Amino acid sequence: MQPIKKALRNSFILSIILTLCLPLGGVMMGVGFAIEQPAVWGIGIGMIAIGFYGTPIGWTAAYAPKKTLYRIVSAVMEEHLHTVQEIAVQLSLSEKDVRNRLDQCFQKRYLPGIKRNGDTLILNENTELGKEELYAECTACGARFLYTKDEKVCPYCGTPVKK
Repeated sequence: MQPIKKALRNSFILSIILTLCLPLGGVMMGVGFAIEQPAVWGIGIGMIAIGFYGTPIGWTAAYAPKKTLYRIVSAVMEEHLHTVQEIAVQLSLSEKDVRNRLDQCFQKRYLPGIKRNGDTLILNENTELGKEELYAECTACGARFLYTKDEKVCPYCGTPVKK
């Protein structure tokens, strides 16, 4: 769940910064007028504009969608819900919305090690291609072990495998 937590945290921080721009811009504008510094009140006006337009965008376009995806990932990883129907019932969403959000989670790699088979989520038990493990018995020390084609030596004594 680390990737979604990181994305959610970053969106939250951005939204907080944008929210703080509005009152801080008002303070800077007031201070700039009081000390008669156009640069300070100009920065204040800019911060007010950023806060005014950025706050709703930050919360609705950056944070809220990631919070919904976080809830989907949480339902799968922590609550162990493995069908679209179960997730839809638990989160009070339509099955179509759950399918769309699951697709987003897979595109953004928020659900590693899981794949979708129709409306069911299953564990991805595929192994890496080309990493076939072979069984051997060392001729030098007699140890039994598994080895790959990349590492053809006994892990105990270092004797090369003869196969």
